[in-house]
Amino acid sequence: MGIIMKAYASFFRMHFFKTLQYRTAALAGIITQFAWGAMEIMLFRAFLKADPAAFPMEFSALASYIWLQQAFLALFMIWFLEQDIFDSIASGNVAYELCRPQSIYDMWYTRSLASRMAKAMLRAVPLLAVTFFLPKPYGFSLPDNLSSAIWFFVTCILGVGVVAAIGMLIYGLTFYTISPMGLRIMIASASEFLSGAVVPLPFLPDGVRKIVEILPFASIQDLPFRIYSGSINGTELYYRAAIQVFWLAALILAGRLLMKNALKKLTIQGG
Repeated sequence: MGIIMKAYASFFRMHFFKTLQYRTAALAGIITQFAWGAMEIMLFRAFLKADPAAFPMEFSALASYIWLQQAFLALFMIWFLEQDIFDSIASGNVAYELCRPQSIYDMWYTRSLASRMAKAMLRAVPLLAVTFFLPKPYGFSLPDNLSSAIWFFVTCILGVGVVAAIGMLIYGLTFYTISPMGLRIMIASASEFLSGAVVPLPFLPDGVRKIVEILPFASIQDLPFRIYSGSINGTELYYRAAIQVFWLAALILAGRLLMKNALKKLTIQGG
């Protein structure tokens, strides 16, 4: 067991530090995400001025939500998938992966976590540091208490586990398709809206929001960001965290079963 864990730890470090090398791309991402975040905040500011009574969040909390969203874009966006994995499935090079003694599911899952964390690290710290000094209520602010900060950290870890597990389902389904493009676009589009990436979930109608909040997509980024901003606390926090744990376990189990079935029927053509 110890040898296996060391192998996965080495695999994680290898892909983590490999991704950290792309600093120019990270800089371009920081500039883009800062501009996009500023535009979103100005847009919501216009809505607030039009009808303050209909605004479901404190504006400063919304600003922090948006800046966290932009800072951790690479961590939580489902469309950040590994093109090399899709290429290996399409070309048949996945056969080399199957020759290794480690589980292909565990290797790809570890690789996804490492890549996402490295990309987020390069972008998050500088972006949040800059936005912290913006004038209130437009800038990024610290959480109200230590408990919110701790729960934010815990649910972020679970959230990236959920998004990686959804990514593994996409990789598994790719074995059954000629091209994964349609599948990727469909799931990415649904996740964008249902995770709060397009519109924060508190802005949805109550009936729709209550349904969306029990789906796996709401466990990705909406939960940690709303905990940080103080929108979720008390018993609701424990309830939503339990849903997040449930979806993490369920998606990993479903992904493992899907991958196992796909590999049983896998036929690699050519020499």
